[in-house]
Amino acid sequence: MIRVVVCDDQELVRTGYATIFGAQPDIEVVGEAADGRAAVDLVREVRPDVVVMDIRMPVLDGIEATRRLAGEGVAEPVKVLVVTTFTLDEYVYEALRAGASGFLLKDAAPADLIAGIRTVAGGDSLLAPAVTRTLIGRFASRVQPTTPDPEHPLTPRELEVLKLIAEGLSNAEIAAALVISHETVKTYVSRLLAKLGLRDRVHAVVFAHRAGLVPGAVHP
Repeated sequence: MIRVVVCDDQELVRTGYATIFGAQPDIEVVGEAADGRAAVDLVREVRPDVVVMDIRMPVLDGIEATRRLAGEGVAEPVKVLVVTTFTLDEYVYEALRAGASGFLLKDAAPADLIAGIRTVAGGDSLLAPAVTRTLIGRFASRVQPTTPDPEHPLTPRELEVLKLIAEGLSNAEIAAALVISHETVKTYVSRLLAKLGLRDRVHAVVFAHRAGLVPGAVHP
């Protein structure tokens, strides 16, 4: 069973999610929270597999709640799936930097929400290539790249794959661009994540921008 906690300040939304998720044979909703602080306390108590997190909540917003549950330095991070109104919410990028494993739009179909939970629970990130491209275009000016390490641990091909990930290409698109197999791409992705100490594909995108590896990123 995938144990899920739902965090949203709107009771109707929480009830809807709980109903949709609870109807699945492999998903169990183990708690609900109406604000970020309550979410942090609840998650630390029940230790779910996935947290479905809204961003705009009272007391403590979803970004800070995510940082406390999944951010850098957290001893036992949990997987956070942010569900947001992307066209209105200007904090999606910060949520990803805070440790979220991905995000979906609030108007996503129930089947997409369910698939998102299963994807994140399985250890993969959930950031659709098209959304990645939109994210980059919208938030590139907010990124403050660091100076790339001259002793970069990646091979030239791994670095090439990282750049393509950050540009929003899927594994299939990367395979076509580099004329290699889909399985080879997956191997490169796994290796570069391990070498850089990154948790998933979402954080590879963030890293690439911070390191100034993506065209259009703003350098200091």
